[in-house]
Amino acid sequence: MATLSNTFETAFLHRQSVVEEEIDFMGHVNNLVYLRWASEMAGRHWETVATPDMVSAGLWVVIRHEIDYHRELKLGDEVEMRTWVEPPKGLRFPRHVDIRKAGADKPSAKVLTTWTYIDANTRRPSRMPAETRALFYPE
Repeated sequence: MATLSNTFETAFLHRQSVVEEEIDFMGHVNNLVYLRWASEMAGRHWETVATPDMVSAGLWVVIRHEIDYHRELKLGDEVEMRTWVEPPKGLRFPRHVDIRKAGADKPSAKVLTTWTYIDANTRRPSRMPAETRALFYPE
């Protein structure tokens, strides 16, 4: 099982380079790309920690995105993204994504996304099964 990711220091980490398709008319990463990256990070993390049965039993749906932009990223920059989760608030599951140039001490963008867990069969919000919950919030 993967390590618990509930702080920046224990966050799930992914690295990639900025490619040409992600650059906007101003010569830096387009704001919508940060949103896509945050969503992709959540998916990568989920697929890393969850079993195939967990993945098929539940879906994650975004309720809210909040993005703070701080520094631009440009073509060819190596980017480090980290994601971690906060304790749930009812059926709401806050997830952070920190996006920064590799080696930077400050983020280029910080994303806070609120997700809800959906039962794959009913397609309705549902309490997360205990074994799935333990991946993120061990007792």
